[in-house]
Amino acid sequence: MKMEAVLHTGDFSQELRLLLAFLEIEEGTELSYELWELMKDVDWQAFIELARHHRVFPTINRKLQEQRPIRVPAFVIGMFQKDYYRNTLQMLALSGEMEQLATTFQSADIRVLFLKGPVIAADLYGDVSLRTSCDLDMLVPMDRLEAAEGLLVSQGYVKDDYITSVLNDWKWRHHHITFHHPAKGIKVEVHWRLNPSPSKEPGFEELWNRRRQSSLISRPIYFLGREDLFMFLVSHGARHGWSRLRWLLDIKQLMNQKVDWPKLAAHLRKHQMLHIGGQALFLAAKLLAAPLREEMKPILTTRKAGWLAEDTMFYMERMVNLHSPPVPKDIEQYHKQYLFGLMTLRQKCVYALSIMHPYHEDAETLPLPKKLHFLYFALRPFLWLWRKLGRAKKRDNAAES
Repeated sequence: MKMEAVLHTGDFSQELRLLLAFLEIEEGTELSYELWELMKDVDWQAFIELARHHRVFPTINRKLQEQRPIRVPAFVIGMFQKDYYRNTLQMLALSGEMEQLATTFQSADIRVLFLKGPVIAADLYGDVSLRTSCDLDMLVPMDRLEAAEGLLVSQGYVKDDYITSVLNDWKWRHHHITFHHPAKGIKVEVHWRLNPSPSKEPGFEELWNRRRQSSLISRPIYFLGREDLFMFLVSHGARHGWSRLRWLLDIKQLMNQKVDWPKLAAHLRKHQMLHIGGQALFLAAKLLAAPLREEMKPILTTRKAGWLAEDTMFYMERMVNLHSPPVPKDIEQYHKQYLFGLMTLRQKCVYALSIMHPYHEDAETLPLPKKLHFLYFALRPFLWLWRKLGRAKKRDNAAES
């Protein structure tokens, strides 16, 4: 299956091109002449940092162990082995914690779908050590969210109260709450939605009815159905500009599984994600040599998929980390424009309307009794202008001093 659009990768560093070349290699395949050439005069320390940034060092380690290319220095192979062993211990710890939490939640009659972490590593790679995860993500029904929070607190977890809200807007502006366990050093994100607004997505009951049971451990641990997992992974990766290759590698692995592509195309179309699914397939094919098959064609029919894929080259070229604030101003501005470009027309309309809904900043600017919070709808434009003028005045005063 041919794709007309192209990606402009001319500004990729030699280290990034080498990383992509390693990720293209299929098991049992010999190293290409291009890959051998890329290993000449490469900055190996930069290569290691790049593999760590993109969270693909377990896969690179496996490739190096299989191929043992003579042009790769011993210290590089040793460094990847150390990272691999460290990640294996981390994934085993997360697996144990996941099993314990699944048992605890089941005892409390709280249904849980694990979204990422060890279950995804086992499903996509066949080995938990071949994928990195720094936390556990779980989805619970909205009406059981408070019970889930209480259960985690009783297990020694501490809630990260970073969400501020007016008129319960947290329910749709946000999609998860974060908990940390001080003693275990484990982070858990409890989701009530897969994605933040203005996404359109299946509800918990629909996802639960299509769930799968993980074979990772003997106890019943449930995670998303294959088509739902694809939708979740592409929406998550797209929202972050595919700034880590690990997310794209997940898609490549999933493309090699028995996906019901007509069913998936229907789901993507229903939830206004067809262009995002196409973006993911396009990137996986162009950057990681993932095979495109005829049954995938309905997901690649929109030109927007190719345009969105090209937009992500900004992140690839710069090794962008959106998870560690403060994000540089130029990247922050580009990302805002990129996210707006991801939206469909309907989603842009919903987003425009959501701006008129009161924010917590309005309550901070003009505190009102809770029973009068409805007045923020009318006051919001004036409060926004007041804050904007105040910030401009501060900048002027700072410039003068």
